[in-house]
Amino acid sequence: MKHLQILIIALGLISLSTSAMATEKSVSSPDGQLIVTISDQGGTPTYRIDFCGCEVLMPSALGMQTSLGDLTKGLTIVNATTKSVADDYQLDRIKTSSVSYRANQLDVTFQRTDSIKFIVRFQVSNNDVAFRYEIPRPKANNPKRMTIFKEATAFRLPTGSTTFLCPQIGPETGWENTKPSYEEDYEANMPMDKASKFGLGYTFPCLFSLAGANTVTEKGWKEAWMLIGETGVSSAYCGSHLSDFTNGQYSIAFPHRGENNGFGSEYAVVPLPGKTPWRTITVGQTLRPIVETTVAYDVVEPQYEAPKYKPGRYTWSWLIWQDASINYDDQVKFIDLASTMGFEYCLVDNWWDAQIGRDRIEELSRYAQSKGVSLMLWYNSNGYINDAPQTPRDCMNTAIAREKEMTWLQKIGVKGIKVDFFGGDKQETMRLYEDILSDANRHGLQVVFHGCTIPRGWERMYPNYVASEAALASENVFFDARHAKAEGFELTMHPFCRNALGAFDWGGVIMNRYMSRDNKSRHPRYTSDVFEMATAFTNQTFIQCVAMQPNNLEELPDFELEFLRRIPTTWDETRFIEGYPSKYVVMARRHGSDWYVAGLNGTDKPITLQLSLDAFYTSATPLYVYNDNTRKKGEIVPSSYRKPLKPNGKGHVKLTIQPMGGFIISK
Repeated sequence: MKHLQILIIALGLISLSTSAMATEKSVSSPDGQLIVTISDQGGTPTYRIDFCGCEVLMPSALGMQTSLGDLTKGLTIVNATTKSVADDYQLDRIKTSSVSYRANQLDVTFQRTDSIKFIVRFQVSNNDVAFRYEIPRPKANNPKRMTIFKEATAFRLPTGSTTFLCPQIGPETGWENTKPSYEEDYEANMPMDKASKFGLGYTFPCLFSLAGANTVTEKGWKEAWMLIGETGVSSAYCGSHLSDFTNGQYSIAFPHRGENNGFGSEYAVVPLPGKTPWRTITVGQTLRPIVETTVAYDVVEPQYEAPKYKPGRYTWSWLIWQDASINYDDQVKFIDLASTMGFEYCLVDNWWDAQIGRDRIEELSRYAQSKGVSLMLWYNSNGYINDAPQTPRDCMNTAIAREKEMTWLQKIGVKGIKVDFFGGDKQETMRLYEDILSDANRHGLQVVFHGCTIPRGWERMYPNYVASEAALASENVFFDARHAKAEGFELTMHPFCRNALGAFDWGGVIMNRYMSRDNKSRHPRYTSDVFEMATAFTNQTFIQCVAMQPNNLEELPDFELEFLRRIPTTWDETRFIEGYPSKYVVMARRHGSDWYVAGLNGTDKPITLQLSLDAFYTSATPLYVYNDNTRKKGEIVPSSYRKPLKPNGKGHVKLTIQPMGGFIISK
């Protein structure tokens, strides 16, 4: 018995010794409020995050399962280096035109007993954490490549956090087997342990409220938020998402093997030395850092040179007039509408090759250019990923086909393409996105993606990239009255989540009152005119769809038409004012010297606000407010008005946003 007691004591001492020998390395943001600590406790690499003295991410796993072996355990920290990072850059297609990125960088090297190493690089700026893995080539100079089967990367949020998430759906699902395409319903303010709808986790970006978390309530904070995403994904890696909440945490999950019609690996393959994309975490005591973050662009670099591309607005017949409108005469109507409104582009959607023909498209492009408008044309991404029948097909899936098609597009003066129906997030699919963008840039073409994944830093990486759909977008308002009624919920969610980390082609400032060509039949739009106009400011993209119809020129009040004519699409500054995901949002954006303050109410109750405007306007600035009247009996939504607005002596105004309504304040 005595020997047994000695053995137990000895084992305990060894355990304590191992614990005591754990190495920790830390890095903080420039303002010192955000601290990341990396540890090799028990041979397992972990990281945790503290913000303003509060633990907002508990110790969470790092590492990978790879063809080099298990890089999740039996590891020790053997080196750590730090430096400061400074990057000043200009980018015309994001929420602010000039960025001054300042961060502190920590490179931590983990090593196994067999000398296999990898580095975790953390860059911590004020409110933002970005990290990635970097894998050197072994000293023996072989292998020169590595397969990553799985990441251990995890996110262990404090107990009591709630979620604002969109579920990941499986492959070969949805209309004509076109999913996954990031087009599922968000659920707001759900508990973490609620299972995802399809059992496959959640698409990025992922928003969490920490207001009810144990660590936050102990601090007495009224609110705290975290947004998790990824950036820097190219043809060199697959896209990822979050797993279901399992064993108290979320983890990085790779694509389903059935995506991309089963073609290509669900794993990631990198050359050695190699690196992974960045995982990003934005933290704030309010939603302002979430809405204003530029982290998706801060840590990536342009992949090629690009000419100067033109921002603007486009008209689009398909949203309301649908497939039957893809004919020469109807497209002339929408070109004329764009010209009358001063818009730069007109998008011709699917079936144009069959219903208009290539010869007449050349004629249509010449006509558009004579009216000061450029065409954008729709394409099916390829012919074997899904069963979507729309043409033109097989023009974008090979280098030879793209070169032929894009040479022709450049020749006839087309300025952009919308490419639809992709197959998921595999590395092979990411290669297709990159190839389309790179080839299009050579021919002066900007690119919009639909039926697709989210962008991941692509605005800076690929300078001709415009935006992606990657959400339940405006077409669903047309298809289904349920989505028309949910438009307020959805468009007050996206500024805090989907649009916070990437440009968003929602597909329309919808001005028809009914979802029909005659503007009298089918189901109505349940949002007000000013709500729709305000979405041009709450949704951010370099080329914005203003989904007017020709009949709107005779139906809309003159003050609405005048405002629609001058909507800008590039921003020098963006500021979040107030709001709550899925309920309401108020934002300010600056274009040149002009500020626009806009808000949406996604609920069925009026919301009264006290707004301070002195940060945006002087007392001498003549201001106008676009808002909604109180709804009258029999009205689906209220009528709108424009009138002068005079802040009080403190620069404050009081206004009410009507249910499913909006407002805009401008000069």
